[in-house]
Amino acid sequence: MKVAIVHDWLYVMGGAEKVLAELIGIFPSAELYTLIDFLPQADRGFLKNTRIHTSFLQKAPMIRKRHRQFIGIMPLAIEQFDFSAFDLVISSSSSIAKGVITGPRQIHISYVHSPMRYAWDQQAVYLNEARMHRGLKSAVARTLLHYLRMWDFRTAHGPDLMIANSAFVARRIKKTYGVAATVVNPPVDLQYFQPVHEKQDYYVTASRMVPYKKIPMIIEAFSKMPDKQLVVIGDGPDMEKARRAAGPNVRLLGYQDNEVLRHQIAGAKAFVFAAEEDFGIVPVEAQACGTPVIAFGKGGTSETVRGLDQSEPTGVHFHEQSKCNHRCGRAV
Repeated sequence: MKVAIVHDWLYVMGGAEKVLAELIGIFPSAELYTLIDFLPQADRGFLKNTRIHTSFLQKAPMIRKRHRQFIGIMPLAIEQFDFSAFDLVISSSSSIAKGVITGPRQIHISYVHSPMRYAWDQQAVYLNEARMHRGLKSAVARTLLHYLRMWDFRTAHGPDLMIANSAFVARRIKKTYGVAATVVNPPVDLQYFQPVHEKQDYYVTASRMVPYKKIPMIIEAFSKMPDKQLVVIGDGPDMEKARRAAGPNVRLLGYQDNEVLRHQIAGAKAFVFAAEEDFGIVPVEAQACGTPVIAFGKGGTSETVRGLDQSEPTGVHFHEQSKCNHRCGRAV
């Protein structure tokens, strides 16, 4: 059986890439198709000897630094891949990958991390963060997102089986596409992330710095509590906001490899997570290290973090994404 794996893009090492690594481990002879591949050399170990195919966007000017600006042409790019030689196509998608074209004699299984957040229920958030909530730029962006929604809905009925990474995402898939999805949670390496019982007097958060992750908000909250130390791991578009918000009690480490990430999470007093996440692998990795999680109580963490109202709690939930949330403050 010839297998093809389709991934949105290889850009940074995140939760979707950990799922991709697991798929490659299950199907080591599979070929990998992705829109662009700029994954740093230090993170490429899981790819092993996988044959990688990229789209015509790989050579587009400025795409390495501004790949999000090419979202309007990505549906066309993903549709140009030829899968006629494959028996099984597995797409790992939070955006575009599920829209590949397959034939009636092929099986297409799509592992969906999320429907397009920026095109559906979080459109207003993204437009506000990008300062495109009014004016000509807003009109152009809203028109583009309208057509993306139509393409996204149409292609959602192409896979033979759709898998969601959490019950939360399964509900979003049903609401957005009218498709019932099977829930299969992402992998967490319990051999690598193991309990550490001696904790130090600092808190940690780790994430890509994109708007919905709310990293600057976490930093602002800790900057108002100068007696609490916060370590921040990650990089992305919100890094400049994070720098401006950081007080002397906040350390911005930028992007770090898995070894540094594990060390910082394992030694922390608690892991802080403020996103309405689809699943959230890092909070589960924190719990595997014996580190409690202070988490926004919606999305995937409502399924993975046992709050104070449950037996054997592993963390605490707060229910308002604000800098001055009292429940979060008491937890800290």
